[in-house]
Amino acid sequence: MSETFRLTSLAHGGGCGCKLAPAVLGDIMAALPAATPFAALMVGTETSDDAAVWRLNDDQALVATTDFFTPVVDDPFEFGRIAAANALSDVYAMGAAPIFALAIVGMPVGKMPVETIQQILAGGAAVCAAAGIPIAGGHSIDSAEPIYGLVALGLVHPRRLLKNSGGQAGDVLILTKPLGVGVYSAALKQDRLSEAGYRALIASTTQLNTIGRDLPGIVGVHAVTDVTGFGLLGHALEMARGAGLTVAIDPNAPPLHPGVEALAKGGVRTGASGRNWASYGAAVRVPEGLEDWRRDILCDPQTSGGLLIAVSPDAADRVLELSRARGFVHAKAVGRLVEGPVEIRMESE
Repeated sequence: MSETFRLTSLAHGGGCGCKLAPAVLGDIMAALPAATPFAALMVGTETSDDAAVWRLNDDQALVATTDFFTPVVDDPFEFGRIAAANALSDVYAMGAAPIFALAIVGMPVGKMPVETIQQILAGGAAVCAAAGIPIAGGHSIDSAEPIYGLVALGLVHPRRLLKNSGGQAGDVLILTKPLGVGVYSAALKQDRLSEAGYRALIASTTQLNTIGRDLPGIVGVHAVTDVTGFGLLGHALEMARGAGLTVAIDPNAPPLHPGVEALAKGGVRTGASGRNWASYGAAVRVPEGLEDWRRDILCDPQTSGGLLIAVSPDAADRVLELSRARGFVHAKAVGRLVEGPVEIRMESE
């Protein structure tokens, strides 16, 4: 918070808020030729899942993903930690355990001290060490903005693989982390984020979603995704599309980080929340009287956000208990999957 050199001043966006809007990404992907079928490819681009999965043999499948972005905070070490935790989250969301990572590094050489770049890489290495894996290599370029992230690889048993498309009618939707990281990052840039808010931002974005490795062991867990740049509504809509069902969400149910409601009511928001709504708002049924600030929170891009878990009602309490025991103390049921058209229906319980 007190650094004189501000990493965020070198970037036009930050964290998962700098992702392409869902509609833009969809237009780009629609122009690509259809992929040739590969028998070993268990998960590709067809359901906008969190990672690609390749079957190696009867007992192992390789999970592969990549994620990188521009600074969301000014502290270089914390930026590295956040970017690494965010990349590893995609592996955990598939029910897999990471095995190693490769670094993706783009830095404006000559515009920032070498020591700052070293601290970014050290932060990423520290999170990977906490996850029990090495950073075994990578690639670097001279870029206009600072960029850091990982290629993350993991392993999972093919029968324990969790996808975002396996939800069933009647499933309860559980969110493991509060919302509001995008609001925090916008407030930081505006010098409106309190010290307590900054600590909450760091704690949430560096908390590894390791619980994902344990979810395949719970009978009744049908689908998982992590909530990142497209916000809760965007990633829930991907889950609805994969299952061919309606997602019913109570707009008042998702927990919020401390102080986020006051900031949002005070007009703090990211540009990405508006782009997200413009991309998928037509597929969301909004209740009369829903305040704009709350809609923005539901579209708020979450850097290294929580897991959204679709689980049968009889196993929901077990998932909640496990989540809280693993440090996700704000884990909460926020909605359900129901029969109906592929859309999101917001309704208060």
